[in-house]
Amino acid sequence: MPLAISTSWNASFHNNGKDLVGELEHFGFKTLELSFNLTCDMVEDVFLLQQQGLVKVLSVHNFCPIPDGVERKVALPDYYSLSSLDKAEREKALFFARRTIDTAERLDKAIAVFHTGKVDIQDKTKILIRLYDDGKRDSKEFTTIKKLMIEERQVKIRPHLEIILGSLGVLLQYAKGKGIKLGIENRYYFREIPSLEEFAIIFDNFKDLYYWHDVGHAQLWENLGFLNHLDYLHRFSNRMIGIHLHDIKGAEDHLPPLRGDFDFTKLLPFMKPETVKVIEAHYPATSEEIKNSAEYLGNLFKEELV
Repeated sequence: MPLAISTSWNASFHNNGKDLVGELEHFGFKTLELSFNLTCDMVEDVFLLQQQGLVKVLSVHNFCPIPDGVERKVALPDYYSLSSLDKAEREKALFFARRTIDTAERLDKAIAVFHTGKVDIQDKTKILIRLYDDGKRDSKEFTTIKKLMIEERQVKIRPHLEIILGSLGVLLQYAKGKGIKLGIENRYYFREIPSLEEFAIIFDNFKDLYYWHDVGHAQLWENLGFLNHLDYLHRFSNRMIGIHLHDIKGAEDHLPPLRGDFDFTKLLPFMKPETVKVIEAHYPATSEEIKNSAEYLGNLFKEELV
């Protein structure tokens, strides 16, 4: 499976799909993941380029294209939450998630990557990150905040978990009718769903749902002391359909591989030739850093760009 790159790196600098793809092609990428900040017109441009054989989309990230009436600069995968207790919001999330699946179908049955919502609590992950950055991970303040976060989430998760099971059931049925595989991604913020144990519950309910691993997110949770990065892979690599590859330094993720501290060789026992491998570095990563990352990861995983 060729090494791909997410358009999240350069999408904000372009207003059409031709220029977006052209920049990525310039330094070797012909396989892509379409990110969650693309307009309908940009997605259509990419579709036409794929029809011409100039590019291949391996995965699309919900919501793709962005929901109607939403500005690109505020578009996020959880702009509408699939686990929301508000029925109106949830229906919007399902509507635009189905449209992502439609996009995946048009693009020769690309994989659709989803976030599965959040628990309705105040997220204090950034407070823990600030303390971590100040060298206070072992402090009483850090420990107390972390303990309270865990307790509050445990109290309030149940209705959200029940709702996300319902939402995923709807989306899986829709996706099966179109021959699309769905991958759900491990998350960055503590209030986001699913946690490690919630993945197990979800997978017990849906045998045809896949795991999408995000390197930086898993490492953040290890750095903050919630779990070990490889816990995800030991438990769910048999379900893993794809992976977001980006580096992390402390709590700063989405760095180009080789600019942070993560040891990517740890992933080797869990990688398969068919695993979709996507570099998901964000700006201000430079084109030179992206090139170096691609060369390193291509050699490591024995994958080419085309």
